Amino acid sequence: MKQSQSNMFLRSILTAGALAAPLSFTIAQDSARLEKLGQENQDLKKRLETLEAIAQREGILPSGVPAAKLVAAKSSVILSGFVQASYFYNSNRPVDKQSDGYLWNTRHNSFSINKFKLTIASPPVERTGDHWDAGYKVSFIFGEDAAVVNTGGETQSFEGLREAFVELNAPVGTGLNIRAGQLISLLNYESGDGGAVNANFSQGYQWFYTGNPPGTGVQLGYTLTDWVEVKARIQNGMLAGSFDNNDGKLAMGSVNLKPMKDLWVNLIGFGGDYLTGVGVVGGSVLAGYDFTPKFHTGFEFDYFALDPDAGGSSKFWSIGGWAGYDFTEKTSLGFRAEYLGDPDGAGVRGVTLPGRASSGIFSPDTDGDLSSLTLTLTYKPLPNVRVQPEIRYDHTAYKGGFDGHRDRVFFGAGISYLF
Repeated sequence: MKQSQSNMFLRSILTAGALAAPLSFTIAQDSARLEKLGQENQDLKKRLETLEAIAQREGILPSGVPAAKLVAAKSSVILSGFVQASYFYNSNRPVDKQSDGYLWNTRHNSFSINKFKLTIASPPVERTGDHWDAGYKVSFIFGEDAAVVNTGGETQSFEGLREAFVELNAPVGTGLNIRAGQLISLLNYESGDGGAVNANFSQGYQWFYTGNPPGTGVQLGYTLTDWVEVKARIQNGMLAGSFDNNDGKLAMGSVNLKPMKDLWVNLIGFGGDYLTGVGVVGGSVLAGYDFTPKFHTGFEFDYFALDPDAGGSSKFWSIGGWAGYDFTEKTSLGFRAEYLGDPDGAGVRGVTLPGRASSGIFSPDTDGDLSSLTLTLTYKPLPNVRVQPEIRYDHTAYKGGFDGHRDRVFFGAGISYLF
């Protein structure tokens, strides 16, 4: 028995030794590997520090800002936009297939890629009186509608540029908002993004004829109370676009009122240069009211008085209304009615659309008007998809203003995918 126990004890010792030998060898290997990795990390750190020093010296990276912070800033970029296509038919069947004085869906009886919009922006700037904050926003639009929506971006080496500005919050009072760059107009009730955000797919006449495109300048904004905000802007001119094309500037201000939960009103005034050698003064009233959570309305009134250096003064104005009803979360109906008065023939007649020669309303009449009724059904099969069949009736007092006619009907549909 003792002999057997001794043999078992001996075998156990031998087995343990056999197992311990490779284990010791493995631990030694791991230790050597860890030491090697540590040395490699030290070498990489030194190489990174050397590269950062070179980059800072060459101006690629700002000095004093750790690389980790720069990476965090880049990761905070917000990308958004949409893709938009359509098909529309003009009852007048223009010979050149281009509808006179019509902004969207310019090609009759044709499938169109209206817009591809890409927006690159920082997180929203915090408006506060406690500290500084900063951000930016850049938007590009490409497609058939780009020439009307954008503002000479190709002259800035950015074809398709719609807006680009730096935004600051200065810790003054409740927070002074400062924007500098190419800014979207304050005048319009409708967005230039068309059916991607508006109740109607096509764009109203007011948006173009009694509005203004993006302009380069500086804007200050300040919130006085929970329901009163004021904005003041100075830019190159009413229609100057990206570069100054006149000797003066245009000043514009707005008072944004929200006296109750479901009502908002914007009062806007402006004065300065309209075009080279043409001054302008005028104003707009924009408003919106929700009668119920499903029934929405909007209103816009615009007035322009032009004073050219040579010739007599002229005036034109517009009024428009919107009504929309949400039947379900996926289905809604939008209606737009608008009227533009042009008693002196200065605001509508002969005004060509950007990128489209001979696209304006030309007539022997010296004065006239425009009116339009639009009905649009919006169906959202998915939260980020908008399908919009639409019918629109246009009328003008200008003889032959619409490709030789005074009336026309558009019908078709557009689709937008938002991302």
